[in-house]
Formats: sequence, C-alpha cells, structure tokens
Amino acid sequence: MTETTVTKPPRATPRRIRYDLLGQRLALLGLVIGAWWLYSLGEPHFKFPGPPRVYEAFKVILGNGDLWRNLSITLERVCIGFVLATIVSVPFGIMLGAIRRLGEFFEPVLPVLNTVSSAIWAIFAIIWFGISESTIIFVVFMTAMPLIITNVWQGTRSVNADFIELAHTLRMPSWKVMTKIYLPTILPYFFSGARLAFGFGWRVSLVAETLGASSGIGYRLRQAADLIQTDQVFAWTITMIAMMATLEMGVLKPLENHLFRWRKEAEQQ
Repeated sequence: MTETTVTKPPRATPRRIRYDLLGQRLALLGLVIGAWWLYSLGEPHFKFPGPPRVYEAFKVILGNGDLWRNLSITLERVCIGFVLATIVSVPFGIMLGAIRRLGEFFEPVLPVLNTVSSAIWAIFAIIWFGISESTIIFVVFMTAMPLIITNVWQGTRSVNADFIELAHTLRMPSWKVMTKIYLPTILPYFFSGARLAFGFGWRVSLVAETLGASSGIGYRLRQAADLIQTDQVFAWTITMIAMMATLEMGVLKPLENHLFRWRKEAEQQ
C-alpha cells in the first residue's frame, strides 16, 4: 500500500497581499481625486475648489508654519483627554466587571453617556471652562471615557471564572491574579475600545475647537469658513483626514497586530 502525500497549494505571502491592497486603495484614491477635479470645473472656486487650488492653499499653510503649529495643538489636546480618560476608565471598568452589583447599577448609565452628542459636551464645557484648553480636553475625555469603560467592563466579564477560582485555591497573590489572568484577557478589549475612543476624540476635538477655541485645526477651519476661503477649508480637512489615517494605519493598527500576534498564531494552530 503506497502512501500519498497531499501538497497544499502555496499561500500568497502577506507582503504580496498588502501590495495588492495598497494598489487598489491608490486606484480608488485616484478615482476620487479625478471625480473631484471634474466636478470642480463646473463650479465657482469659492464654492467648490479643485485639487490644484487646494494644493496651493496647502502649500501656503505649510510654508507659514500654520499647519504644524495647529496640528500639534490639536494632537496635544486629544492625547491629554485620551490619557485622562484611560486613567479613569480602566480601573472603573475592571470594578464594574468584577463586582456584579456595581455593574448592574451602572449598566443603564453607559449607553446614555455614549449617546450624548459631543456638541452638547462642548456647550457645557464652554459654560463651565470658557474658551480654554480645558474645554477641548473635557469634550475628548467625556467622549472617550464611556467607550473605554464599556470595553474594559466586557473584557473583565469574559475572564474565565475557573481560572480565578484556581488562583484563589493556590493562594496566588492579587497582583499576580491581575497580571497573569485579568490583564491578558482585558487588553484586547481595552485596545479595541481605545482605538475607537481615540478616533472619536479626533473628531470631537474639531467640534470643540470650532465652538470654543482660539487655536487648533477646528478653529482654523471655522476661521477659513468665515472668510469664505473654501480652498483652505478643503486643505485643513484633508490634513485632518490624513493625520487620522496615518495614526490609525501607521501606528495603532501595527501596534495592535504586534501586541496580540499570539492570538492569530493560536487561531492558526
């Protein structure tokens, strides 16, 4: 009886897949720019400027240093609000997941906080803090906090109760239970919520800066709109989108893949 060996078809390398996907995205971007340019030909430039005029406006704000100054201001505000939200949300989310009565009590509160518009938080922040840095930081904080709490809470509830019981039976110290059992389970949930919260933080910072700030990308957008400088409005908007895409695909997504690569390896086995 002869043995037959079954050969699996060669799998496409991840690098080749990424290049194919990159080419498709660039083609889509080219189509969008082409459609934008064609449509702008039939509209006045103050209403709908084309790519060449927006590019010239971008060179202006880049050349005078306005771009990097306001971009760094907005990024700093978002990061401060996000870090504060993380510091508050992680321990509170763990408490909600570990203490069932506490979780049941606060369960209706989090969906309400998640549905409150960032514009409402911005209005309250202006009333309480005036036109200041605290206004934008507060809005980012109030937007990111319930998202992170919800994800950390769900992660804590998904911890295997048998592992906790075994750890108590072995009289494992509390800090070791947290680092060896809770954290590995919670981290993927936290990172998922943190990515979502950071993205929302970028968007709501624009709303807050538009309503109550004297610097930042949102403020410059409002200023350009008031002066009917539509080409600069387009330039600032594209800059914001590019920054968010760079952080998401160039920093957060690779970091998540690196931190939790063990999950993919476990799924493939």
